[in-house]
Amino acid sequence: MSEFLALEQIVDDDPQDGRYLTFSLDSECYGIEIKYVTEIIGIQPITEVPEMPEYIKGIINLRGRIIPVMDVRLRFKKPFREYDERTCIIVIEIRDIVLGLIIDRVSEVLTIP
Repeated sequence: MSEFLALEQIVDDDPQDGRYLTFSLDSECYGIEIKYVTEIIGIQPITEVPEMPEYIKGIINLRGRIIPVMDVRLRFKKPFREYDERTCIIVIEIRDIVLGLIIDRVSEVLTIP
């Protein structure tokens, strides 16, 4: 029984728990748990896909992997803003679903206990 409890404690002690990648849209700050973030890339060419909602900008090819990309600004009903050198795509993976999130800029990683 004590072996099971020790194993459970090891599993629960994920070093990424409580850590959030923060990013901004306009002057507002948002965060996503770092354990879902696979990488952060600069904006790149996006292939449009017809018949998608306005906030789904299309797909990108990331090292041979096709990833749908969503403009978070549009999803939150904010006005479109031209992409610039600070615009990033945060690639996330949650339960085998991979998605790129277009955001204005990445801020920092915060630990929130």
